[in-house]
Parts: sequence; structure tokens; C-alpha cells
Amino acid sequence: MMHFEFQVEGGNFTKAGAASSQLKKILKQLNVDPKIVKRIVVALYEAEVNIVAHAYKGDIIIDIDTQKIGIKLIDEGPGIPDIEQAMQLGYSTASPSVREMGFGAGMGLPNIKNNSDELRITSEVNKGTIVELITYLNQ
Repeated sequence: MMHFEFQVEGGNFTKAGAASSQLKKILKQLNVDPKIVKRIVVALYEAEVNIVAHAYKGDIIIDIDTQKIGIKLIDEGPGIPDIEQAMQLGYSTASPSVREMGFGAGMGLPNIKNNSDELRITSEVNKGTIVELITYLNQ
């Protein structure tokens, strides 16, 4: 099993996507199917940008084995009061300044769901959110 950890700084859009770029390189070196690589990178990028846009900081933990890739994102932030509502296409709580940068269109969580095989979100208001996703390598 391979294990990787990344730190994400809230508000730092210049570094948004650093973890997903690293993971893409790793998966290509491991000769993972390009279609699967694309799905994983899209899901991780969206989740990473969510931390940057909404939280103070976060950690990304990635575990890769021969069967699957598990990604866990843990952030310290405002939390999600209504996860079901947040999962709806186009729903966003992003600030106007985040939207001006081209983020916060309400596509993040739906994109994560569509690009992972399993998705679990737990959140506590005023504490933070945990997003766990699994993508299977043999499909």
C-alpha cells in the first residue's frame, strides 16, 4: 500500500490543485487506466478546491492499494449544515469573491460524486467536514 498526505491552506487559490496534480503523476507512473486517473483527479481537485474556498485549512490523506484508491479530506471550517442540499447541482455557499475567481458554481460535490465509486460526507457546523471517496481500479 502507498500512503500520501497533503496539507491545504484555506483561501490559497494559487496552490489549489497541488495534491491532485501530484496524485495524477503518481497514478500515471503506476500505469493506472487513464480513464480512472481522470475520474480520481477530477474528484480530488473538486474536493481540494472546496477546502480552499470554504475552510481555514485541511488535510488530504490518500491510500493506494492494488484494488482501490481511498481519499480522505478533513477540513477545519464552517461545516455543511445540510449535506443533501449541498449535493444539489448548482447549490453553492461560496462568497462573491470566490465566485469572481471562477469557483463556487455549485458543481463540486456533484462532480465528486459522479467521479468516485463511493462517497461519504460527514460534517459538523462550526467544526469542519470530512469527505471520503473511494475509486476502484478494476472496473
